[in-house]
Amino acid sequence: MLPLTVVNAVLLPMADAGSDGQPDWFVGWMRVDASGRISGIGPGNPPPEHSAGPASAVLDAGGAIVAPGFVSAHSHLFTSGLRGIAPDSTLYPWLRAMSEVFRHADAEAMYWSTVHGSLDFLACGITTAYNFTQSRVSRAFDPATGKGTVDGVHPPEYLTRQFDGAADAGLRVVNAIRLDDDAGPEREVFAEFADMVAASAGRTPPDQHLGASVFGSVQWAATPRTAELEARVMREHGIGNQAHFLETAEELDVQREKFAWYADAGVLGPALLLGHFVHPTDEMVAAAAEAGCAMVWQATSNGRLGSGIADVVRYSRAGMRIGMGLDDQSCTDQSDPFGNMRIGMYTMRALHTDASVLLPREVLRMHTLGSAEVLGVADRVGSLEVGKFADFVVVDHRAPGTGPVWDVYATYVMACGLRNLKQVYVGGRLASADGRCTSPLAADADGALYEWIGRAAGQAGMHPALDSGGQAPGARP
Repeated sequence: MLPLTVVNAVLLPMADAGSDGQPDWFVGWMRVDASGRISGIGPGNPPPEHSAGPASAVLDAGGAIVAPGFVSAHSHLFTSGLRGIAPDSTLYPWLRAMSEVFRHADAEAMYWSTVHGSLDFLACGITTAYNFTQSRVSRAFDPATGKGTVDGVHPPEYLTRQFDGAADAGLRVVNAIRLDDDAGPEREVFAEFADMVAASAGRTPPDQHLGASVFGSVQWAATPRTAELEARVMREHGIGNQAHFLETAEELDVQREKFAWYADAGVLGPALLLGHFVHPTDEMVAAAAEAGCAMVWQATSNGRLGSGIADVVRYSRAGMRIGMGLDDQSCTDQSDPFGNMRIGMYTMRALHTDASVLLPREVLRMHTLGSAEVLGVADRVGSLEVGKFADFVVVDHRAPGTGPVWDVYATYVMACGLRNLKQVYVGGRLASADGRCTSPLAADADGALYEWIGRAAGQAGMHPALDSGGQAPGARP
C-alpha cells in the first residue's frame, strides 16, 4: 500500500498521558507507512520528513475526529444472523433458542455467519475482536440452569471455517477455542485443541492474527477437572483464558463455588479474564484484583438479557483492569460501540447516584486501549502511537451536527454515534465508508447469511417473520 498522511484531524490518540510526550488530544496529523503502521503523529502540520510525497496518499480529515478503532474484548461473531431472537428471554432460554439453530448449521453456514459478523463490526468502527468461536460440539441446554448435554459433534471444518470468515473479512482477531472435555477422552480433546490453535494461526494472516485463547467454560462444568485441564492447555500453548463467569443470578451459590476451582487450579492471574462477572462477592473481587485478573464488561448484553449490572466502578476501585465487549450480535442486536459506552456509563452513574464515577474518556479507554491491554495486544492495537497498526475511525461531529464542542471527549462519547462515523481504516487501508464495507465479500454477505442461516433455522423448525425482501413468507403474489 501507499504511505498515508492524515491531516487536519482532531486526534484522540488514547495514549496514556506522557507516554509519547503528546497532549491528550490535539489538532494535527498522523503518518502511516507502507506496512500499515503508524510512523509519526503530532499536533499542527506534519514536518517535512512526514509530509506526503508523490508516492503517498493524503487523507484530509477536514476537522473531523480521528480516534483508534474500537476493540471488542468479548464477541461471538457467528451470531450475526440471529438478532432479535428470543426478545423476552434471559440468558439460558435465549441460548437454548440460538443453539437449536447452530446445532443444524454446517461449516458454510458458520463461515458466512462469521463473515457477516466481522463485516458488521468493521462497518461500525470495531477493528479488533476477541472472538469466542462456536464449538464443534453441539449441546442441549437446560433453560433454567444452563447445564448442557452433548448431542452432536461437527467436523473440524465447522470451527476452522469460522477462522476463515474473520480472516477473509479483514478483522483483527484473538480466536477463543473451547476445550470440549465433556465430549471425549482427554488425549483426543488435547489433540483436537492443539490442532485448532494451529489452525487459528495458520488460516489467518499474521497481521490479523493477534493470538489464540481458551474459551473458559468452568461456569457450565460438572467437576473441577475442567479448570485443571484449562490450566494445562494455557501452560502448554502459552495462551490466556477468558471465562464466562457469574453472568446470571441463577443458582448463584453453585456458580460462586466454582471460583475456587480456578483458584485451586492455579489459573487466577493476569492471563485469566473474567467475562461478565456480574454477581461476584467482595471476597472474589479482592482475590481477582490481587491476582491480577482482568474483567470484560458487556453493558448492552447484560441489560438486554436481564443478567444484572456489573459494577465496574467497584471492580476498578479494587484494582481490576477493565475491557469492554459487544458480546453476541444476537444479544446486542446492533454492533454499536458508542451505544455500548453510553449504556455502560449511564448505568454506572445511576447505580452510584454520582455522575462523576465514570467519565467519557475513561469509558472510551475501556473500549480501546483498555480492551487491548486486557487481551495482551496493546503493543499492536488500541491507541494511535508510533509502531502500532494504523487502525482508526473518522467521526465527523458536524455531520449531522452536534453543536459547539465544549469538551472533545464528551462530544465524541456522549453526542456522536454511528450516524457520525464516516470512515474506518485497518492498517491504513479503507475498510468501510458511510457504513459500507469495501471488502469484496460485502456484496454477497447478506444474501449468503439469509440462505445458510435460514436453512439451519428451518431444520430447527424456526422461520423468519420476514424474508430477505422484507415480505412475510407467502405474501408475494
